[in-house]
Formats: sequence, structure tokens, C-alpha cells
Amino acid sequence: MLYLVLAFLTSAIVTMLVIHFDHLHGHISGDHDLGGVQKFHAYSVPRIGGLSIMMGMLAVLLAGAIKETLWFTSFALLIVASLPAFLGGLIEDLTKKVGVLMRLSLTMLAALLGYFLLGAGIVRLDVPYIDLLMQFTVVSLFFTMFAVAGVANAFNIIDGFNGLSAVVAMMIFAGLAYVSFVLGDWLLVIANMGMIGGCMGFLLWNYPRGLIFLGDGGAYFVGFMVAELSVLLMARHSSVSIWFPFLLCIYPVFETLFTIYRRKFVKGVSPGLPDGIHLHTLIYRRVVRLQLGEDTARYKVQRNALTAPYLWLLSSLAAIPAVIFWESPYILLGFVLLFVVSYILLYKMIINFKIPQWMVINKDS
Repeated sequence: MLYLVLAFLTSAIVTMLVIHFDHLHGHISGDHDLGGVQKFHAYSVPRIGGLSIMMGMLAVLLAGAIKETLWFTSFALLIVASLPAFLGGLIEDLTKKVGVLMRLSLTMLAALLGYFLLGAGIVRLDVPYIDLLMQFTVVSLFFTMFAVAGVANAFNIIDGFNGLSAVVAMMIFAGLAYVSFVLGDWLLVIANMGMIGGCMGFLLWNYPRGLIFLGDGGAYFVGFMVAELSVLLMARHSSVSIWFPFLLCIYPVFETLFTIYRRKFVKGVSPGLPDGIHLHTLIYRRVVRLQLGEDTARYKVQRNALTAPYLWLLSSLAAIPAVIFWESPYILLGFVLLFVVSYILLYKMIINFKIPQWMVINKDS
């Protein structure tokens, strides 16, 4: 808990300073695009919130060094491994010149570093025969790099509304921290608690008013840490099924897979092209926006803040059973399938303007 508080305070203070001195760096750090297909904010806002979360983790690292803790070296290597993913996104936030493929490549490089520095490799999928292939280093390494980059990119995709990706990530880190605590793995407990604290400090200023955004640096850093800590948990503890972290991460992961399917096979366009029909944007436009109506800056911010709770609820419906049944792979798989079916049905209803009654906001309430 001490490290969570330390990361929270550090992140909150750094975020406050970034916002306060926006007039000095806003011309390069601000998100000035207010009219893009995936833009839902009313004013230019700093998009370097990931810097605050990284500083929170560095504060935890410093505390570990001062106390000469046993986990310090591994924690330091974890931060080193994350740097390509974080810096690639941060440079994009500041220059707008680092493309998606380059960011994905840098995240794969981060996964490669984690593989060799920390032994963070996926060596099993709990599937007969396929697990035999995973024993080959080249197969395991490729799959690990692909999976880690995919999860990191998934968090970048869902990072569209105030508080959305940060709270989803906090749920996942909490689940990983709980299982790590049960297994007595203090490196993973502290790393997850540090990330929770860092996200909380950022969230203090991001939700509900959206005074700062995660940006690509934050989204890729948070996504990388979710993936890397999940892989480390499985690599360090053979009793943990791959279905546990998969169910924890199912919302951002399936959102990404479904997006690729929509764009590539339904619309026949490149999966990398942005569009405005993610589930979270549909909820904004066809649920929240239609209920609140007004299109002024004030109501735009309000609608933005009201969108994320729908997705928090959706994500929690996967995170809760994942934590409860973390030792039961078949039950976990069942909940994965249940989530997929529920997501598709919900998406289909909203895209066809058949909005479930429980999602309707009473404007006069």
C-alpha cells in the first residue's frame, strides 16, 4: 500500500504541474485536433499524461533502491524494458511523426527486452500440441512480442474518453495484484500496485473534466505494463492459466480484434484506418449524446464523462469472475465466450438503434 500511495502522490503532483505549465509546452504537447473522427473533447488539452504514470513508477523504483529491496533489480529491468513502448508513444505525442507501425515495432522491441531481461515469455497456451511448439524459443518469442504489442495497441484504441482506459487498466492491475499476492510474488504485487497508484494520480485530473489525456505514450506504457505483468505472472507461476489474464483483458483485446474484423472483412479497408464506430464511440453518439442533446462545450465535456462508466461496467463483468475463478481454466474460458457473445449482441443492438432500456439516461433526472 505504501508504494501505491507513493506512486499516486507522485503522479498526481506531476500531472498538476503539467497542467499548470501548459502555457509553456502546450504548443507541442497539446491535442489541438478537435474535429477528428475520434475526437470528443471541446478544448486543446495536454496529451502527455503518460509521463505522470511513468514518474510514479520511477518514484517506486527510487524507494526500492533506498530500502535495498530484493525486488529492486527486477523492477528496474521492467522499467528499462518498457522504455521503447513509452518513449515511442511520447515522441508521437510531441511531434505527431511516429506512425502506428513504428509504435508497434517499438512495443515489440520492449517485449523482446522483457523476454531476455526478465524471462517474460509466453511458453504455453494450455492447448495440447500447440504447447509443444511454444517450447521453441523463436516461436515463444514471436508470440510474446505479438501478444504484448497487441495488448498495448488495444489500450491505445480504447483510449477515447475521459477515464476509460485508465480505470479499465486499474481493474486489470488490481486483479493481477490480488493473484500475485495469493502466490506470494512481491515483485508483481508492487509493480501492479505502483501502476494502480500512477493511474489514480493521473485520473484525479483526467476524470471527469479531461484536463489532461494519457496520449500515445501513456496508452502504450499502460498497455505494455498490463501485458508484461500478465506474461510475467504466467511465466513465474505455472499454476496460472493463460485464460486468467486473457479474461481480465478481454474488453480492450476483443475491441481490437472486432475492429480489425469490421474494417478488413466488412468494410474492406485497412485495419489501421481510424473510424467512429467503436463500441465506446457508438455509446457516446447513440446513447449519451442523443439523451443529453445539447452540443455546447459544456455538454460535450459532460457527455464525454458519462460515456466511460458504461465501459467500466462492461469490463468489470469480465474482471470480477476472472479474479474469483482464477484457478479454474474451463470456467474462465466459459466467461470469455460469454463476454464475446454479449459484446457482439450489445454492439448489434446499438448499431441498429435498438438501445437497451437500461442504458438510457433520463435527461431530467
